Amino acid sequence: MQIGIDARFFGVKRKGLGRYTQKLVENLEKVDSENQYFIFLRAENFDEYVPRNKNFQKVLADFRWYSWKEQLKFPKLLNSYKLDLVHFPHFNVPLFYFRKFVVTVHDLTLIHFPTIKNSTLHPFFYFLKFLAYKIVIKSAIRRSNRIITISKFTKQDILKHYRRIPPEKIIVTYEACEDFCMMSPNKDEEILARYGIMKPYIMYVGNAYPHKNLERLVFAFDELRKKRTDLQLVFVGKEDYFYARLKALVEERRIEGIIFTDYVPDHDLDVLFHNVAAYVFPSLYEGFGLPPLEAMAKGAPVVSSDHPCVREILDESAYFFNAEDIERMAEAIDEVLRNESLRNELIAKGYKQVRKYSWKRMAQETKDVYSSIKI
Repeated sequence: MQIGIDARFFGVKRKGLGRYTQKLVENLEKVDSENQYFIFLRAENFDEYVPRNKNFQKVLADFRWYSWKEQLKFPKLLNSYKLDLVHFPHFNVPLFYFRKFVVTVHDLTLIHFPTIKNSTLHPFFYFLKFLAYKIVIKSAIRRSNRIITISKFTKQDILKHYRRIPPEKIIVTYEACEDFCMMSPNKDEEILARYGIMKPYIMYVGNAYPHKNLERLVFAFDELRKKRTDLQLVFVGKEDYFYARLKALVEERRIEGIIFTDYVPDHDLDVLFHNVAAYVFPSLYEGFGLPPLEAMAKGAPVVSSDHPCVREILDESAYFFNAEDIERMAEAIDEVLRNESLRNELIAKGYKQVRKYSWKRMAQETKDVYSSIKI
């Protein structure tokens, strides 16, 4: 088969979706030497991908996501390669692409959290954008030959909201995480000091979108500080509109002990994980929940919301709390900080849980999805 992969999100700079796309392509190279692959990339990430399998060829497709060029010009480029199958790793499938395709739906966050709070746009333009997203998502789900989801939770979520979709059309392929930690013990204190961090501290790594529930985490931390005055809360994530708004809330409430690091390179981040007292994941909604798994891989005990998807992925390896209950969140964090035996148990369970997931296995299962489609 001649298979195309829309890899315009390729690379860790594009957050979770970029990591998924990168790991999928890199591991398909390891498991598939039969099919011919065409990897479509934008100019900004074209040089990030270097094919290591002769069956893989990269193609420039410099069309911005969610743009009219994506809808009109990208299908023409895809059609010019006469592909047997295209894999779109996100729901933004061009409405005018009519050949066979597979789509990965990571979650339905947009459907569950369609509020103005999620956007910097004027309400009228946000409504138009939201309507367009709904049309594209529905079209991708209904027209696809197969739907890949990254959790059983997301599969059930799709079946609940799009009732005409047969369950057998949706295949679950779990993501994974890197199971290593680059430590430099002699420089730990130096690196922590660079960011103004002092132990003990708890940490969140990721974006600050409203469904991540970081405002409640701030309030829970404020409660903790009343009896743990030396405790710090560290937010690691590239500063954007949502982080700026969270920072403004912290300043307005005059809550002390909170540090915003902005972007942190991988080596420094490993040091932060290695020294953290607990990693906190307060999310209200997830399609997989990769960040807490990554924290476990780095040896951090995880305190997490009890969202069904997160429970599915983490199983018994985290200490859970009700994400909407600020007091309970504070109590759960405090319990993990106080109870050394519990902390050690969570760390051990975390290492074991991480080993259940594999990018190579995900790629093999995705290849099997391709093979199941009659050409």
